[in-house]
Amino acid sequence: MDLFLQQLFNGLTLGSVYTLVAIGLTLVFGILHIPNFAHGALYLVGGYVTLMVMQATGVHYFIAIAASIIVVALLGVLMERLVFHPLRDAPPIHDKIAAIGLVLFFEALVELVWGTEYLRMITPFGDTVAVGGVFLTEQRILIIGVAILCVVLLTFFLKKTMMGASILAMAQNREGAFLVGINSNAVAMMTFAISGALAAIAASLASPINLVFPAMGHLVILKAFVVVIIGGMGSIPGAIVAGLLLGLTESMGATYISGDYKDMIAFLLLIIIMTVRPEGLFAKGSY
Repeated sequence: MDLFLQQLFNGLTLGSVYTLVAIGLTLVFGILHIPNFAHGALYLVGGYVTLMVMQATGVHYFIAIAASIIVVALLGVLMERLVFHPLRDAPPIHDKIAAIGLVLFFEALVELVWGTEYLRMITPFGDTVAVGGVFLTEQRILIIGVAILCVVLLTFFLKKTMMGASILAMAQNREGAFLVGINSNAVAMMTFAISGALAAIAASLASPINLVFPAMGHLVILKAFVVVIIGGMGSIPGAIVAGLLLGLTESMGATYISGDYKDMIAFLLLIIIMTVRPEGLFAKGSY
């Protein structure tokens, strides 16, 4: 029983990271209809910026995360303005090719600046707390807590603020939003900024557990796309449920089947759910 509870906790931790990354991906796709393959690059830069700020200035972990959020949110806005916005009327394949180019560019840049070694991010939350027979590390508790806080704040922002209402209006009826005078450029930039901020938070929280390295965005972005497809393209509730489901499935599968099949289990789950419910667990555009 203790082993089951331990893996349940680990699965929630993993699912929280997937959820944060997938919500950013879902926002950009659901509102702007862009399958942003470069989202992994934002995750990558987020991890390195947090590490760089901590090592260069010695500031607290939370301050370094705040700096990373600002940098990656601005990077997301630049990505939208300089790459995706000019391609809005181009054939659909063009923005996908551009996104892949961005991933390759940022990986090469990271290798040039920081090298190819695996780097360790040390945080003040390295202690372990024992609850019954379950050992909970403070970093993993932090990941789950911050993920819940981010979902609550994002829901409040979307439901209770004018900019959030504009974003939802764009997602539900793009033409109608234009007719009532919603600034589509501001909505697009805000969407990419939120997406980048969530990627930076996820990378900064996961890096002390998974290390920091140039290819860290690859597997995460693949899993995030699995989450988005399982949850229903463009659905935030779907991304939350699917992210936790994937994390729990991987954790339990690695324990009770084999750790070697952990990644295979994720894609097997995708195949099973797509076979039973091709549109995903939640309807598109459900916020």
